[in-house]
Amino acid sequence: MSDEFDLVLPSGRLHAQRFGDPRAPLVVCLPGLAGNIKNFDFIGERVAGGSLQLVALDLRGRGKSEKTPSGTYGWERHARDVVAVADSLGFETFAAIGQSMGASVAIKVAGLYGARLDAVVLVDVAGRVDPGVGAVIALSLDHLGKVYESVDRYVDAKRSRGLVEPWTEYRQRSSCYGLEHVDGGVRSRTSLDAVLEDRAYTATQNPYDRWKYLTMPTLLLRATRELRPGSGYMVPADDRDAFLREVRKATVVEVDANHLTINTHTDTAAAIRDFLSETNPR
Repeated sequence: MSDEFDLVLPSGRLHAQRFGDPRAPLVVCLPGLAGNIKNFDFIGERVAGGSLQLVALDLRGRGKSEKTPSGTYGWERHARDVVAVADSLGFETFAAIGQSMGASVAIKVAGLYGARLDAVVLVDVAGRVDPGVGAVIALSLDHLGKVYESVDRYVDAKRSRGLVEPWTEYRQRSSCYGLEHVDGGVRSRTSLDAVLEDRAYTATQNPYDRWKYLTMPTLLLRATRELRPGSGYMVPADDRDAFLREVRKATVVEVDANHLTINTHTDTAAAIRDFLSETNPR
């Protein structure tokens, strides 16, 4: 069971979804660049319960959260939102799970508010990505801002890229969530401007210098399939090995999935459940 609710923060209104008991220790879940709360349904259903609650966020500009003006995005601002969410829910410390850009936001939380993080899970992001990945990520964003004749046409366009196999109930759910009806059909509520601003922020960051902030137990989940044959990996093998050497409390688990399917793999849910049960200090 899960419930959705809004949180009004100093920066704007965020939409959230909770799995598990609201009295249980908090885990904040952060989707990727154009992701939404439904990207964590599979994990939430298998990890949360009476001893742990997972609260997934639509980051500002995504899903059903508020769209704020240009210049208000970037990982640091999202990180401040994460801590404001924990404050709003009444938790001094918490764990964070971030997928893709959400993982970068989680690391930014560690850099700004490290003492408040009990543990961090990074889903297929560590340092630099392989050179061929950028073009595939851009392709995965080509639906933003476009109007589609119907929900079916929208889903068909996303499936036709061939980046998500198999196409599961969970992928269908996250794809359709947050669509809005407009003249001529439907379109994603997610703001293209917000996504582009956050993507540009990547170039301002040193992807390796930030590892020093991960002083808490950290789990890195690495997808072992390329997004597209020949495109390379979100976490190259050299970065995986360097991460294990340099992040003292790091664990790496490899998952037979690609960057867009790793969040609906049973091995991912099992690894997160085991890691959080071991690191939960309560």
